Amino acid sequence: GILISAMLQSQQAWLPTLVEGIQFEKFVKEHKAHNLFIAHCEEHKRYSLNDLINQSTNQLTNQSTILIGPEGDFTPIEITLAIQNNYTPVTLGSTRLRTETAALVAAVVLCVK
Repeated sequence: GILISAMLQSQQAWLPTLVEGIQFEKFVKEHKAHNLFIAHCEEHKRYSLNDLINQSTNQLTNQSTILIGPEGDFTPIEITLAIQNNYTPVTLGSTRLRTETAALVAAVVLCVK
C-alpha cells in the first residue's frame, strides 16, 4: 500500500520493489547488475559518480546498483569487500551527506542521464 501511494503521489509509472534486508557480505557477493557502485567517504581512490555517468555511452539507470553507507560510513573491510566484488568506488561530491540525502542524490544522478 505505501509503495503504491508513493508511486501515485510522485506520478511515476514504475512501482519500486521492496525486498527483505540481507547481510552486507551476502548482498555484495550475490547481487549482480551491469553497474555496481559503492559511495563512501574514505580516502581511497574514488571516481565521481557524476563524471562516470556523463562519460558513459551506455544507459546506466536500468541496471545500476549503488551502495550508500550508514551514518558513520562503511567500514574499511566493507569497502574492500565491495571492491573485490566488482563495485566501483565513487564519491557524490565534496560535501559529506547524510545517508538519506546521499541516497536521493545518487538516485537523481543515475536518473538524469
